[in-house]
Amino acid sequence: MPLKEELYCGDNLEMLRDYVPDGSVDLVYLDPPFNSSQNYNVIFRERHGERSTSQELVFRDTWKWSEKAEEICRELIEAGGELSEVMRAFKTVLGTSDMMAYLTMMAPRFRELKRVLKPTGTLFLHCDSNASHYLKMLLDAVFGKQQFRNEVIWKRSDAHNDAKRQFGMTSDRLLFYSRSPKGYVFHPQYGKFQDRTLKDWYQFLEFPDGTVRRMTKEERKSQQIPPGARRFNTDNLRSPNPRPNLMFDYKGYKPHRNGWAVCYEKMCDLDKKGLLLFPATKEGRIMRKRYLDGQKGRVLGDVWTDISQLRGGDAERLGYPTQKPEALLERIILATTDEGATVLDPFCGCGTAVIAAHRLKRRWIGIDVTHLAIAIIKQRLANNFGFAVFKNLRLVGEPVNAAEALALAQEDKFGFQCWAVGKIGAPPIEHKKGADRGIDGRIYFHDDLGAAKHIVISVKAGEHIGPAFVRELRGVMEREKAEMGIMVCIKEPTAEMLHEAKRAGLYMSINGNFPRLQIITVAHMFADKPLNIPGRINPYERKKPSGFKPPAEQLRLLP
Repeated sequence: MPLKEELYCGDNLEMLRDYVPDGSVDLVYLDPPFNSSQNYNVIFRERHGERSTSQELVFRDTWKWSEKAEEICRELIEAGGELSEVMRAFKTVLGTSDMMAYLTMMAPRFRELKRVLKPTGTLFLHCDSNASHYLKMLLDAVFGKQQFRNEVIWKRSDAHNDAKRQFGMTSDRLLFYSRSPKGYVFHPQYGKFQDRTLKDWYQFLEFPDGTVRRMTKEERKSQQIPPGARRFNTDNLRSPNPRPNLMFDYKGYKPHRNGWAVCYEKMCDLDKKGLLLFPATKEGRIMRKRYLDGQKGRVLGDVWTDISQLRGGDAERLGYPTQKPEALLERIILATTDEGATVLDPFCGCGTAVIAAHRLKRRWIGIDVTHLAIAIIKQRLANNFGFAVFKNLRLVGEPVNAAEALALAQEDKFGFQCWAVGKIGAPPIEHKKGADRGIDGRIYFHDDLGAAKHIVISVKAGEHIGPAFVRELRGVMEREKAEMGIMVCIKEPTAEMLHEAKRAGLYMSINGNFPRLQIITVAHMFADKPLNIPGRINPYERKKPSGFKPPAEQLRLLP
């Protein structure tokens, strides 16, 4: 079955209602952001409270008490049922705080997520300890408290500077619910054995010639074993309860008074596979061997300490706020889905759930309200899986023609900037509003064996631009020591603008000569009129590739 790839830009409540059918999703993972410039500890501030004015657009704060929130809350309460009771209690305790607004806006989304889940489906809500208790009550009301499976604690970091007057906040919560009480998909996951387990239990070595000995104290301390040896532990073959069919001698060895733990045929099978350890004398008891290299590892519980948050040197780190490691999403997906299942992330941000799902051969649906997030996700998809990943992509909520792009430029200049940079195949460099120093994106390339070179991108959403903007981009190119520059504008450039661009000259490469400053319009994008640039590389690559010499290629327009 081909992968189902759906990416939606817009309010997830509307997108869920309009595009996602009932019972069509196997796993929902959501990590809903709010209060971008503040932490949960100040979310109880009333609507007239003083706020920070530096709000990052990527986490546009929609969780404020307003007339809309009041209307939704009233509808939820008047509808009756368990959800109504919970919302009434919340309103009494929380009043018109931002937390109440948050819970009010999440409640109808939870109902939609329950609707789209299959009977065998599951949901993971990612949150922290300051909001998890409220969210659990809300999920209990929507899904039914009997559908609660686990509260998983993810230890993401070590203690840090917030530990002066309290214990450091080093963990997140994952609230795990199933759609039905039985029949939901779950596969136990395994982690590495702890050192103490290895030292205390796996104390025997077996060599290729069949000899067996106990590990020395030095070997157990260093965890180093001789080449060719297999490490194993032993398990007794004593039955917990007496059973007549288990009371037999085997090769002259007597059973325990309760009998063996296996029948005669199984004992012969274990012996044939070399999984029995015979004692030196007939008075001893046969033991079963369990080889370390044949074990899956320790079964994971509800506390995960083996996956760290992303750090500065991690290759997958994009610099996107709250980005989660792919290993975390892969574990959740492997635990609760099979290949071909559909994974939905309604707050997909930079798309980690989408990337993990695609890599694990799951179908996926991603929804985010910002064009910035959609641009980053498309870039990550292209970098990880190539442009073929877009062959069956269903993309909703982004401009599909020049008229829609122009409308976006008038409504949301920053959204247009993010869309345009992503459209020409580059990740947006600026993740928030403010001074961008004339750079909206970069394209990196190699045209020799030296360090990566780059092209700076400047997007102009206004209708009144002229040659001064081109001269400004030339100044940015010089300041940034960029080999080339691309200006994106909504209208055809004037003759004076083209003249200024031509004055920037040519970039002479071993792959050909390229105009140093090029101007592309929205019409060019939808006419599939590409620009010539030198060979591309992954824009997030940090190391110089050894012997890398790509051919020249045209600028690739993403969907």
